[in-house]
Amino acid sequence: MIKRSIVGLLVVLLVGSLLLGPRAAMADDAGRTPNVIVIFIDDMGYADIGPFGCKDYPTPNIDRMAKEGRVFTDFQVAQAVCSASRAALMTGCYSNRVSILGALGPQVNYGISDEEVTIAQICKQKNYATAAFGKWHLGHHPKFLPVNHGFDEYFGLPYSNDMWPFDYDHNRVTKGFKSNYPTLPLIENDHVADPDITPEKQPMLTTWYTEHAVSFIDRNKDKPFFLYLPHSMVHVPLFVSDKFKGKSGAGLFGDVMMEVDWSVGQVLDAVRRNGLEKNTLVIFTADNGPWLNFGNHAGKTGGLREGKGTMFEGGSRNATIMWQPGTVPAGTKCDTMAMTIDILPTVAHLIGAKLPDHKIDGLNIWPLITGESDKSPHEAYFMYYGQKLEAVRTERWKLHLPHDYRHYIMDKVGHDGHPGPYGSGHIDFALYDMDNDVNETTDVKDQHPDVVAHLKELADEMRKDLGDAGKPGPGIRKHGVLEPGDKKLEW
Repeated sequence: MIKRSIVGLLVVLLVGSLLLGPRAAMADDAGRTPNVIVIFIDDMGYADIGPFGCKDYPTPNIDRMAKEGRVFTDFQVAQAVCSASRAALMTGCYSNRVSILGALGPQVNYGISDEEVTIAQICKQKNYATAAFGKWHLGHHPKFLPVNHGFDEYFGLPYSNDMWPFDYDHNRVTKGFKSNYPTLPLIENDHVADPDITPEKQPMLTTWYTEHAVSFIDRNKDKPFFLYLPHSMVHVPLFVSDKFKGKSGAGLFGDVMMEVDWSVGQVLDAVRRNGLEKNTLVIFTADNGPWLNFGNHAGKTGGLREGKGTMFEGGSRNATIMWQPGTVPAGTKCDTMAMTIDILPTVAHLIGAKLPDHKIDGLNIWPLITGESDKSPHEAYFMYYGQKLEAVRTERWKLHLPHDYRHYIMDKVGHDGHPGPYGSGHIDFALYDMDNDVNETTDVKDQHPDVVAHLKELADEMRKDLGDAGKPGPGIRKHGVLEPGDKKLEW
């Protein structure tokens, strides 16, 4: 009887583990589910930090994070542009599904829909404290702001720091396209805290965001929390505080990156100081690649093709680190492809929360984060830009579909905050072997017609859901719209 009972118990445990899927992180000694911090850098290049090859300036805090955590070498964004990228991160959906594309400016009267579910709202199921400090860019009117989408606190800019009435030399303008912009507001929760963030104030943005983040961690050390820290830097115009001005020896861009690294160190130090490191998952990544035509005020791709605004790897692939000592294996590397759409379902799995009732596109990648598996849960990822399906990625292969694209003319880039001109490019069907040609230089479609045929089939299936340029699919949901009677953000 005793042997039978033991066997029966083992069977129950085995079946239960299979049903539950991969092991989530253990709760801390107080039974608390893990804290989650997402640090999101704006326009950072793949090679702009030490763990990904940067030698122009030091990034000691990010270097330490990588040594204590896990580097993801093939981590993608859904679209390589500000608002679309953030919409995908926040909702776990391709940007097209939630109808947030491009970079929303101060003139638009739409934003993230009330029907969408953000990571913060996932965390609210488990009574997490939630905060966002930095650039939001999913709509600036109150109904679209973080505090109305699951966040308890918000402090930051509603959109990019170049959406203001100042020229490239930081002089206030009265004519030209930038004269149509209002002054740049700093928002706290759902009201304007400062109506005019000028060139004299922008140097404090990284410091202000960091101070708010550290305070939030300190204030919530005894309860589970989700912290979203989307920095305005290193988007142009570049600004740095006096703490790091001229310190890098690599110009203003290096100074700004050193301050971003300082911010990461401040956040991790706050986690350690409060004894939370073993129960806090920290994700460091970026919204897209560098804005290359700004020359010495832009980052580096490390040889990846093109940059921001394209779905070549220089635009879509981002340097990413996962950190949770004791759970995420230290000093390790994951070469398996993953995407920001996977963060929401992974967090839901981690804290035992329910996924949204509506369709999302991301999948749980916790086994990749812990090193339990190197197999992607996706057969393929679909690389849209705007409404156009531009490429299909599998673990080894990337098929570009015919499309026009922004081309960076590297011998005509700008200097000291002034942009150089864009070129234009066109690509027909082209297949790249990402195991051997990450820089997308050699088209091998003629050698692998079976692979091309399969990826075209996958593209056709996706078009049945999300459509393609000029032909929206039935899976697209409407963005939120400012309705008559809705409160407007005024300053």
